[in-house]
Amino acid sequence: MDALDRLAEPGLDLLARVDTLLAAGAPEGHRLWPLLRRMQVLPGTAVREFLDLHPAPLTGAGHAVRRLVRGYDDTCALLGDQVAWSGAAASAYDEARATLLRHLDEGPESLVGRLESTASYADALAGWVEGSRVALARALAEVLGSSEAVAVHAATRPGVHAGPAGASAAAEIATRILGVLGVAYDGAETLLRQWGPSLAETVWRDRPAVAPHYGGTTRIGY
Repeated sequence: MDALDRLAEPGLDLLARVDTLLAAGAPEGHRLWPLLRRMQVLPGTAVREFLDLHPAPLTGAGHAVRRLVRGYDDTCALLGDQVAWSGAAASAYDEARATLLRHLDEGPESLVGRLESTASYADALAGWVEGSRVALARALAEVLGSSEAVAVHAATRPGVHAGPAGASAAAEIATRILGVLGVAYDGAETLLRQWGPSLAETVWRDRPAVAPHYGGTTRIGY
């Protein structure tokens, strides 16, 4: 359990009140409006969904992918053994073997290269989640201890008519929370742009090989 988990219960209670007040509308011209148009969600709903994001599963996924690389290493070691025969068929086999080795583990576009990129991307996402949760926890702690939180609680008491002060306080809290989440989402999009090319599907990089053929030589692709 991290700081965000510990703040979840009081934070969600406050933000549910904020959502209730904002459902009637935010103050005209408030700086919250651009955030609402961009995020398309109220802060209570946004935080509730973000609470489900944890770094541990992503870190575990990175470890699991790296374990797969060892299997490819073993296969490449077997393919690296030289055959004890010669001739046209042996030459064709060597060509095919070299092409397969290249596809399995030669450069970032190989299968091993893509696995390593995938594992590193999972690590980067885990770091993003952890950092975003810290930032959101800090923002929640600040708004929970703010005068705006007092005003929101007062405006949402049973039998109390919420006035402009309550709506203004709710808008200030929502701006703080959605602003932090907006930065977090920008970070996620940046990671995807950075890692996207390294996560593209790998393709078979063909290398023609020579195979024996009666009456001549036929070139075939592996």
